[in-house]
Amino acid sequence: MDTIQKYFNLDKSSIAFLKFILEAYDGIAVMRTLDSQSSIVELMIAPDFEKEVDELLTNLRYEFEIKLIDPPSDLREL
Repeated sequence: MDTIQKYFNLDKSSIAFLKFILEAYDGIAVMRTLDSQSSIVELMIAPDFEKEVDELLTNLRYEFEIKLIDPPSDLREL
């Protein structure tokens, strides 16, 4: 299945929290940590749920800082 990839920078202490929140919304997105030192994560979003993920992330910004970033230049495909 094709997904939409988006990349974010957030506080290291918020990575696990975000992962648990996304897992609670079963199937809308999968998250992986690309760089734990720089706190960069990738969200792989199901195309039908892009709007819901965007709304969720907007609401989570009240809980912690999360910034959309460009894809890392050294990103490798799995």
